[in-house]
Amino acid sequence: MRKRTLFRLAAGTVAAGAATLAYASLIERNMFTLRRYDVPVLPTDAEPLRVLHLSDLHMMPAQRRKQDWVASLAALDPDLVVVTGDNMAHPESVPGVLRALQPLLDLPGAFVFGSNDYTGPVLKNPFTYFLPDREYTEGTPLPYEELRDILTGAGWVDMNNARTSLKAGGREIELVGVDDPHIERDDYDAVAGPVSGDAALSIALSHSPEPAVLDRMAADGFGLLLAGHTHGGQVCVPGYGALVTNCGLPRSMARGLHRWPGSDSWLHVSAGLGTHPTAPIRFACPPEASILTLISR
Repeated sequence: MRKRTLFRLAAGTVAAGAATLAYASLIERNMFTLRRYDVPVLPTDAEPLRVLHLSDLHMMPAQRRKQDWVASLAALDPDLVVVTGDNMAHPESVPGVLRALQPLLDLPGAFVFGSNDYTGPVLKNPFTYFLPDREYTEGTPLPYEELRDILTGAGWVDMNNARTSLKAGGREIELVGVDDPHIERDDYDAVAGPVSGDAALSIALSHSPEPAVLDRMAADGFGLLLAGHTHGGQVCVPGYGALVTNCGLPRSMARGLHRWPGSDSWLHVSAGLGTHPTAPIRFACPPEASILTLISR
């Protein structure tokens, strides 16, 4: 009787695990979700401004459902589109990324790249994400220059270690950005300095939300910090949250809107729209894009 009970428990555990894996790989990773946040960063009595934040598409050529969903976001009519990297996951990803972003390219936009814009993903042990000093392994080179040319050719600004301003929603917006700190391509020293004060709004971009970079952006007075990279944890435990962020950011800030500690700045971390192709699962963390409605303080 005892052996039979143990067998039933083991069989039940295996069945539950299989069902959870099936849900995470077949259902939740395709449950594209639009998040909405109000962010009080504008001057008093200013009209709201809407920012569409996209990140971590990790696009594979055949992912047409994801492409169609992203393209449909143009109907939201945002004032500004910001993309915080990791757009590709395959050497032939550019047409799929373009198909997704094409309806948005007529809008003002800005972008930075992530590690998976430069090189493709490689098979890895998922438990290595718990190691803070794990070695980064490069995969197949990806056509990032082709993607850069398409985006800048459409009028979007390349914010990889850059600083500029643009007009969106009838207002001047000051922007700063760094290339991906996760692979040490960032050079904030080249673009550092206090916000000018002439713009109605200041936004800082980074693919990986590394605290050392965000601290400097906030100290320079940038009111809104945007990042991705974490996938929100990708696999979360209900009631506990992300197990790991794959960067220096605390687990409690793995996704969503947060006040950046010790500053007046707000941080929004997108959980992103894709997954690592060798681990195509999400659990308690569906893929997402966000509409940030910027309002007066």
